[in-house]
Order: sequence, then C-alpha cells, then structure tokens
Amino acid sequence: MTKMKTNSGAKKRFKLTKNGKVKRSNACKSHLLSGKTTKRKRHLRKSTVEADISVAAKRVKKMMPYSG
Repeated sequence: MTKMKTNSGAKKRFKLTKNGKVKRSNACKSHLLSGKTTKRKRHLRKSTVEADISVAAKRVKKMMPYSG
C-alpha cells in the first residue's frame, strides 16, 4: 500500500507540538484592522494550541504526515 499524502493546506497552516497537540495561528488579523483595538490585535499575533478533544484537532492530525 502506498503512503498517505499530506494535506498541503494543513501543512502550511498548522504545526504539531512535541506532545502531538495542534498549534495554529489566530484568525481575524488580515484586514479591517482599524476597527480593532491595539490590545486585541496584539493578542491575535500569538499562536494558540487547539484543545485535544476538539473535532478540528482530530481532523488536522489525520491530514498531517506524522502525528506521533
């Protein structure tokens, strides 16, 4: 059987931590920034770790090449 291909979109958007958690960047920081406060924009710069029990994290792990 051939190897599973990695989903290229997931590869660019997400990273897996050492413990297998999904790390992602926050949304809502590309346009319409004048209406957002400086504090809100600053917090959106940081990345977030997705909860392990979330459906999104499980989907991303299936798309990644090696999830440990």
